[in-house]
Amino acid sequence: MAVFTSVSDDRVRALLQSYDLGDFVALRGIATGIENSNFFLTTTRGEYVLTIFEVLTAAQLPFYIELMHHLAQRDVPVPHPQTRLDGSRLSTLAHKPTAIVSRLAGAYEPAPTVEHCALAGQTLARTHLATKNFAMTQPNLRGLAWWEQTAPVVLPYLPSSLAALLTQSLDEQRAVALTEPYKTLPFGPSHCDLFRDNVLFAGTHQQPKMGGFIDFYFAGCDTWLFDVAVSVNDWCIHLDTGSFKPAHVQAWLAAYTSIRPFTAAERLLWPTLLRAAALRFWISRLYDFYLPRAAQTLKPHDPSHFERVLQQRTVGLIPDLPKED
Repeated sequence: MAVFTSVSDDRVRALLQSYDLGDFVALRGIATGIENSNFFLTTTRGEYVLTIFEVLTAAQLPFYIELMHHLAQRDVPVPHPQTRLDGSRLSTLAHKPTAIVSRLAGAYEPAPTVEHCALAGQTLARTHLATKNFAMTQPNLRGLAWWEQTAPVVLPYLPSSLAALLTQSLDEQRAVALTEPYKTLPFGPSHCDLFRDNVLFAGTHQQPKMGGFIDFYFAGCDTWLFDVAVSVNDWCIHLDTGSFKPAHVQAWLAAYTSIRPFTAAERLLWPTLLRAAALRFWISRLYDFYLPRAAQTLKPHDPSHFERVLQQRTVGLIPDLPKED
């Protein structure tokens, strides 16, 4: 892990006194991730994940924790934050905010099939609809305002052709955000980072079963179409080129629309939002590549991947969103 806070078994035993989760059995570190320290926690009652937050503060966390709690209560498969005896869902370990959540079944699928795509699309639609009465709000902290702030920082590192692509793409997103169709897009709490490694599947590769969505710590309120675009740009592409796999896209979008049909405004702005999703991750990967955080010891993601995706969404064929039957 890039940042890791070690904790003793005795300290976790003491922490469990604040919960009704049974007695401590075992604790094992999870060697993935660059934002938080994560551990598999076994008690006499079951399997959990203990997370020590290395970047987010206790003041920043309630939106994410309560959103997961809200979804889990509505049978959306997400890690369920466990409630302490005092009614809260955040604790402290090593002077850092800490949460215990239920452990979901399954593992991530690096090479999703159309069946995996359909399950992911259907579950994201269920997730969006389940947030309709969620009372808390928080903007997508990696949305347009962040792109505008960060783009000038990374532009000096780019050759002129790529600087032009970034500038033109950002100008497009600024302009579309002011239009009436954009303002009518369905909007609400969104995952905003639903890549294939943030979804777990049980079952077999040939007959997968949804395990659940994880890692909600980039979630925020945004257009639901942006959330779909982020996902399709990762789940349904050839990784070497960024071009779409048509059958994967069709399965993903058909499954989503079977739960929540797309609006006319969403169908109109679909190509633009696909470019927005590619731009968001291109900018963040450029920033992480050229200005890595001091604490980050894992190799940053290659920004050229999302450069290729953005190029494809600019000049390549884009399948239409399905219409309601």
